[in-house]
Amino acid sequence: MRPITKKAVYVIFAVVVVLLALGALPGLLKSGDPYYLTATAATPAGNATPFNASEVTGDRFPYTTTALERASAGEPGRSDPYWRGPVGFKGAFTHSPFDEENALSRQYPNASADDGVYTRHGGTVYRLSIVREAEG
Repeated sequence: MRPITKKAVYVIFAVVVVLLALGALPGLLKSGDPYYLTATAATPAGNATPFNASEVTGDRFPYTTTALERASAGEPGRSDPYWRGPVGFKGAFTHSPFDEENALSRQYPNASADDGVYTRHGGTVYRLSIVREAEG
């Protein structure tokens, strides 16, 4: 193998390793208290019309579907925790409950209110909102 080809292979390999590291690193960054997407049984506020929760999938909305699966009419459901990374670096590379709430608000504008997005799941209306809590 020629020296220039060898160097080119090393550079390409290094670039691939750096890109893979950037993909994995944001998931490991944690700062502050975690955020959760919560699903709380509620009466829709104002003119909000709840959307049918069966219209969202776990592939695109994992925080939403987890919160709804863990909710019951008497107890709120809570998604897995999400920590914001330092200096806003993580938000550019990872999916967050903030992304889901914004997407649901755009996709179902009639279901949105100031206090969250309303959905109907299993015959119960839930308010989806983001909370920040100390873990434990």
